[in-house]
Amino acid sequence: MPDYGHALIIMLVMGAATFATRIVPVIIFGRSAKVPDFILYLGKVIPYTAMGLLIVYCLRDVSILGGTHGIPELIAMAVVVASYLWKRNTIVSVVLGTAVYMMLLQMVFV
Repeated sequence: MPDYGHALIIMLVMGAATFATRIVPVIIFGRSAKVPDFILYLGKVIPYTAMGLLIVYCLRDVSILGGTHGIPELIAMAVVVASYLWKRNTIVSVVLGTAVYMMLLQMVFV
């Protein structure tokens, strides 16, 4: 039997955290104040930095000397890049690359 009290506490904490992320910028900068240039700069560069971090994280354990030699990873990366250049949709590219990678691991390189 589920513990509804525990689930309720988790939902309330998640709701409070979501609300806090929305209200903190308003508290710091105010509604009509101009956002500082440094914050605008961070908004432009952080997505690319996060993508680079994810790439390094995903490829950190790939061994080109053993197993599949990194071939599934290279194919999946090529699919992500090609689909992004084609459709300019990050979510579609990531989902498509993940699906291709999983299919390669499950069907081809078993």
